[in-house]
Amino acid sequence: MIRILLVDDQSLLRMGFRLILEAEPDLEVAGEAADGATGISMASSLRPDVVLMDVRMPGTDGIQATAAITASRTSKVLILTTFDLDQYVFAGLKAGASGFLLKDAPPAELLSAIRTVAAGEAVLAPTATRRLIDQFVPMLPHPGRQDDRDAVLSKLTDREKTVFAQLATGRSNREIATELHLSEGTVKIHVGRILTKLDLRDRVQAVVLAYETGLVTPGS
Repeated sequence: MIRILLVDDQSLLRMGFRLILEAEPDLEVAGEAADGATGISMASSLRPDVVLMDVRMPGTDGIQATAAITASRTSKVLILTTFDLDQYVFAGLKAGASGFLLKDAPPAELLSAIRTVAAGEAVLAPTATRRLIDQFVPMLPHPGRQDDRDAVLSKLTDREKTVFAQLATGRSNREIATELHLSEGTVKIHVGRILTKLDLRDRVQAVVLAYETGLVTPGS
């Protein structure tokens, strides 16, 4: 059973999400919170598998709440946003979210995203990854990027560096396997090792790190 915490200041939206989720035999709504501070407290006590997190809330916003919740590494966070490429999405991913989803996404997409995140994967399509990073990374300061990049790459083998560069552009395991003439299983092993060595939660965090350190540049 996947236990879910809903964090959104709009009660009607929470009700709608609850109706969709509780119709599924493998999903359970563990609780609801109307603001970030309450969400943090409830996530700590309930320890849900997935937190559906709104971004714009009064007081403690979704970004602050996401950082606090993911720091404990007990729950995954899926960011809910009203607009594609919301200005807060990149900050949410940096805070540790496992991906983002539009609030008006079809129910089937919502359910799939929750199950994907609960399984430890990220929810961010490759095309969305590229558009997101292209839009927001240029706005960020990058002091000492060369040093940061060298420090990151020094932890990886040559093959892992190659896979990491492919991963950073938003490619799936299958696409990386085709590009590098490897089996999909081998790529999966490399990706797992990269995440472990760099202390990253998932592919989204890998993409963010690669762009922030200048390993990959917007538009490349």
